[in-house]
Amino acid sequence: MSENKLNIQMVDLKSQYLKIKSQVDLAISEVINSTQFINGSHVKGFQSELADYMGVKHVITCGNGTDALQIAMMGLGLKPGDEVITPSFTYIATTEVIALLGLKPVFVDCDPKTFNISVNEIEKAITNKTKAIVPVHLFGQSSNMNSIMDLAKKYKLFVIEDNAQAIGCDYYGFSETQKTGTIGDVGCTSFFPSKNLGCYGDGGALMTNNDDLAEKFKMIANHGQSKKYYHDRVGCNSRLDNLQAAVLRIKLKELDNYIKSRMIAADYYDEKLRDNPFLEIPFRDSKSNHVFHQYTIKLSEEINRDHLIQFLTSKDIPAMVYYPVPAHQQKMFTNIPASVKSMKSTEWLSQRVISLPMHTELSIKQQDFIIENITNFLKNLK
Repeated sequence: MSENKLNIQMVDLKSQYLKIKSQVDLAISEVINSTQFINGSHVKGFQSELADYMGVKHVITCGNGTDALQIAMMGLGLKPGDEVITPSFTYIATTEVIALLGLKPVFVDCDPKTFNISVNEIEKAITNKTKAIVPVHLFGQSSNMNSIMDLAKKYKLFVIEDNAQAIGCDYYGFSETQKTGTIGDVGCTSFFPSKNLGCYGDGGALMTNNDDLAEKFKMIANHGQSKKYYHDRVGCNSRLDNLQAAVLRIKLKELDNYIKSRMIAADYYDEKLRDNPFLEIPFRDSKSNHVFHQYTIKLSEEINRDHLIQFLTSKDIPAMVYYPVPAHQQKMFTNIPASVKSMKSTEWLSQRVISLPMHTELSIKQQDFIIENITNFLKNLK
């Protein structure tokens, strides 16, 4: 079969859209006709519906996931020079906002199995200047929130969950199941189009059970206003628009189905790739499910990753590397005060991971073609 006819994509937003096209088109048309573009009824409705879905008291929407992280740190009262512990194996937004606010990022290593921040390394990095921990639920699986919350309680630290890649993920470590993003002091997420719950532009949100923090976050996101033209604190301008909220309300109803589709695709990859000696399928932690924002495998050291990507590209199969350069090695931190601990796992993983196509519309036929070509490439190495 011709590769082009399979139309394999890393994320197939077009096919997903076509399934909800009539609902989305109608909702967008209604918003335009109403001319309620900022803070309209869909924004309020989406905040309430997402709070119900997540099982959290407050959802405060904002312009994007990076803004959500910045607003969280501002609302928690972090001051320049305060230390914030963060993984380096993550998208740059997580650590970028730490530097932007004049805080000191403290980079720690990740667990090589889960890709998430290493609890042991967190405790080693805590000093009397540490104020917060930012665990990232990377690729769709929760960090070890039991241990992270124990450390936060022990050392009186804030916990800011970066939940941009794991919305809808269930964490089983406590007496009751909780959604990631609702366990720490505040959870932050992104609605970037490729996310498991994505809009058709930029968008983000903060989640908290703390009434006081919720009010602070609302004010900060709206120029620090307590009421119109009364600015009680320094804030920013970060809003989810009514058009995006209308889309998100429709997609939120489909989120569990989207997650189920991703899990089915991941199970099929696992079944076909599990016994291949040249790669390691994603580890699944028993304390949470995995919502598979990405399906990320580890290649053995015999494999030249670039050659594999080139081979797959020649077959019209996309593949991505998340993330080839860890945050602590990015040029932006050259002249910014930061602390870098041992990064053995992070630096090894950045050279060995590769993510395969993963989305809600992925077909068995497409997966078979991907798996067949990976297998053929690796066979030729024997």
